Amino acid sequence: MVNLWALYRRETNSVFLSPIVYIFTTVFLVVTGFFFYVYVRDAQTASLRWVFSNIGIILLFFAPAITMRLLAEEGRSGTLETLMTAPVTEIQVVLGKFFAGLTFYLVMLAPTLAYILILRVVAGEVGIDYGPILSAYLGLLLMGGLFISIGLFFSSLTRNQIVAFAITLAVFLLLWVLGMISRDKSGPVHEVIKYIGMFEHIDAFVKGLIDTRDILYYVSATLFFLFLTVRSVESRKWR
Repeated sequence: MVNLWALYRRETNSVFLSPIVYIFTTVFLVVTGFFFYVYVRDAQTASLRWVFSNIGIILLFFAPAITMRLLAEEGRSGTLETLMTAPVTEIQVVLGKFFAGLTFYLVMLAPTLAYILILRVVAGEVGIDYGPILSAYLGLLLMGGLFISIGLFFSSLTRNQIVAFAITLAVFLLLWVLGMISRDKSGPVHEVIKYIGMFEHIDAFVKGLIDTRDILYYVSATLFFLFLTVRSVESRKWR
């Protein structure tokens, strides 16, 4: 635990000292703020469902930016090999970077909590239903964990940050499109495709429904990609 904490602090310091982090966060808040403004201007109900659905799509493009340098930059600079000679395990290295990336993700998402306060003021005596809002944030947290684990895996496969970003984004878009293609179709094949599509699972959280099957999907998929990342880092010893 001591080594993992030290690695986590090292990675978070590295992430938050990078100017690009604040640039991406600012752009993310500007884009999501625009969607929230449009919603408040035109909405007839005190719900953030439409806003949360758009935030999930926006994160498709911002999550790869969080993860692209976590392992790719280490590989390019040669510091990963140096790090692996320290008394730490591959699992600790991967988890340290995963939690650092997830921390940045949560910090980037945290300012959107202000939308709840603004909506509460706008709603007035009508009030708002906090249940779907809390479940939506739980869904975004689980989806963020999956985003970070996928991005971390592809970052471990290359020494080029741009390549890591492009591959991760392509995979995210594929998982999004797969779910959309099979959304209104039936049959065993389409059911499997819908289950693979990650955005089909966030919809339930946005609607205020917490289904253990959706939680299991995100948790198991996150652990799977973390496992693949550990194996990828282990393989560097033999290259």
